[in-house]
Amino acid sequence: MFGLGVPELMVILVIALVIFGPSKLPQIGSGLGKAIRDFKKGVTEKEDEEANAKKDSKDLPR
Repeated sequence: MFGLGVPELMVILVIALVIFGPSKLPQIGSGLGKAIRDFKKGVTEKEDEEANAKKDSKDLPR
C-alpha cells in the first residue's frame, strides 16, 4: 500500500490529530471515504461505457 507501514500511518494519524483536532477527524475521514467511493464508482462507470461502446461498434454492419 504505497510503501506505508503501520508506524508511518500512526505518525500521519498523530500529525492529523494535532493539526485538525479530535472533533474534525471523523468529518475528514467521512469526506475522504466518500470521495474515494465516488472516484471508484466513476472509474467503473467509465469502463462500462467504454466496454459497451466497443460491443456496440462490433454490431454495426460493415
